[in-house]
Amino acid sequence: MSAATINPNEAAHFGALAADWWDPHGSSAMLHKLNPVRLAYIRGRIDAHWHGDARARHPLRDKSALDVGCGAGLLAEPLARMGADVTGVDAAPENIAAAQSHAAGQGLNIAYFAGELADLPPGKFDLVTSMEVVEHVSDPAAFIGQLAARLAAGGLMILSTPNRTALSKLLLVEAAERIGAVPRGTHDWDRFLKPEELTGLIEDAGLEVIDRTGLSPSPARGFKLGGNEAMNYLVAARWPG
Repeated sequence: MSAATINPNEAAHFGALAADWWDPHGSSAMLHKLNPVRLAYIRGRIDAHWHGDARARHPLRDKSALDVGCGAGLLAEPLARMGADVTGVDAAPENIAAAQSHAAGQGLNIAYFAGELADLPPGKFDLVTSMEVVEHVSDPAAFIGQLAARLAAGGLMILSTPNRTALSKLLLVEAAERIGAVPRGTHDWDRFLKPEELTGLIEDAGLEVIDRTGLSPSPARGFKLGGNEAMNYLVAARWPG
């Protein structure tokens, strides 16, 4: 995230949660429930985009991946296990410290950077991901433009974010924060993007949206992929042609 997009208050909020990030029962419990479903979507799009074998253990072998707003590495580590050369960047130094420590304990070699996306060494990536981040930046259009600028020709970009609906306001903001499912102050509903708004920003950055799906609560599994976008959704994009 560049100087034009990092929101210092948001960075401080999530940095304060760093020590608890890898506790599946702690303040990031919701992310731990979301992550398997997001990973299933990402793996499916990877296989479809690069015509891979769904049974392959390392579908990202010989590919580079950038996870922006990586937190303490909840997505970066699975991407590394898929074989990618992974770089993670986050606005909160506390998150990066936690990510580095956890990756070292797992024997994973992931390049982590704290601060601005624009301050990363020059380079482009085959896969660019940013999960639940665009709603926290100060300039979503500039942020999406920077993500696109890091995407290599023939690459794949995957984003997820909450939808701005009455249901998300009731359940994701008011109810979830009231009962402690997510820490208070995590979400500002007014900053949520509707699917058509995010799609427009992606297209304005020159990319082509190739897939979109909802991510919704499931009594049996916690969360599920599907057509219902009222709470949350994922978007996949690529360079046209």
